[in-house]
Amino acid sequence: MSEKNNYRWFVLGAGVLAQAAFAMGFAGIPVAGVLMRDIYGFSLFELGVVLGAMGLGVAISEIIWGILTDKLGDKTVLVIGLWLSAGTFAFISHFLTPESGAPINYLMLSCALMAAGAFGGSINSSSGRTVMSWFDDSERGFAMSIRQTAIPVGGAIGTALIPWLAYSYGFNTAFFFLAITGFFVGMFILIFVESKHKEAKKAAKKKADVPSPLKSFEVWKITIAAGFLTVPQMSVLTFGGVYLKDVLNVELSLISLILISIQIGGGALRIWSGYYTDKNKNRITVLKQISVIGGISALALCFAVDSYIGGITLLITTGLIGHAWHGVAYTETAVKAGVERAGTALGMIGTTVFLSAFLSPIMVSRVVDLSGWVAVWAIVGALTLAAYVFLLSPKKKSSPSVTSVAN
Repeated sequence: MSEKNNYRWFVLGAGVLAQAAFAMGFAGIPVAGVLMRDIYGFSLFELGVVLGAMGLGVAISEIIWGILTDKLGDKTVLVIGLWLSAGTFAFISHFLTPESGAPINYLMLSCALMAAGAFGGSINSSSGRTVMSWFDDSERGFAMSIRQTAIPVGGAIGTALIPWLAYSYGFNTAFFFLAITGFFVGMFILIFVESKHKEAKKAAKKKADVPSPLKSFEVWKITIAAGFLTVPQMSVLTFGGVYLKDVLNVELSLISLILISIQIGGGALRIWSGYYTDKNKNRITVLKQISVIGGISALALCFAVDSYIGGITLLITTGLIGHAWHGVAYTETAVKAGVERAGTALGMIGTTVFLSAFLSPIMVSRVVDLSGWVAVWAIVGALTLAAYVFLLSPKKKSSPSVTSVAN
């Protein structure tokens, strides 16, 4: 029994490894954007399309992967997704880099990266369902938060490696590194990870027909709230550096330190919030609190937008809060759907999160051009607070008490 208890942590580690492998490319490629613009010869608009392509790919594929995970099993979908994503990166490495000797059209590269994102999107729902099947509800928030922390950890590794590989050895080497990583992680999972898919199927057959979370208003409320909670995270990560440089004249070395600290601190908050909500059974309450604190922090930044200390402090706070909720929201979504439907539910929340990740930078760039940074942080704050509305539960009509009837 103790061996099985220990094995679930091994499975969690494999899920973290898979999530980190995808995050290396998802975060590392945009960080190499300046280098990509110069070496590929892209305009700023073309670069923006290329860098947003992976997020769009994830968003349009998440629900499909979630449904397939529930039907085919988490391990099958996880390995297929990793290998298809690896194959796409290998294709890019060979045919769509300047080192290939042919001029690269930005739309071709964008389509290839969108395909890599669409294939890699399988990792979210499949690895999440693996965690749900191996952990019970007393530990799921903590376990899922650890898995979600793989995203900033993998992102930090990609942030360091991908630009360096591209600069030192070429983009063909950088993309080939991502391909090799995905292939070997998929091989590792194929050999060493066991799936509980058959057990979940048998358990589902014993129950009455389990409704799809796609038809559940309660699940949709959390997934939509998660989309709004993604806005402060992505706004800070993608344009926080621009704000610090252009408005506060912060040095580039300090900007890097601030953004890395936000990711590391945000990862720590994810783990803490998962552990805390497991113990107190209060995931929705914590999500509401995160919405309020994050919204107020972003709105306060409107009034301190030109203040060096105030601006940096509130930007860090907004970024940290924007990272803290992931494990809690993903767990609550999967719990409401049930283990046998967890893949579909996790695909739903992945769709809203990555759609928001795709749209948030576009929104910020447009608002900065039209109205400035005060308007940006006002909109970020309002959208963060909007999550609170979707987390509210309808008030139940109380039946008259015995006392009131007697009176």
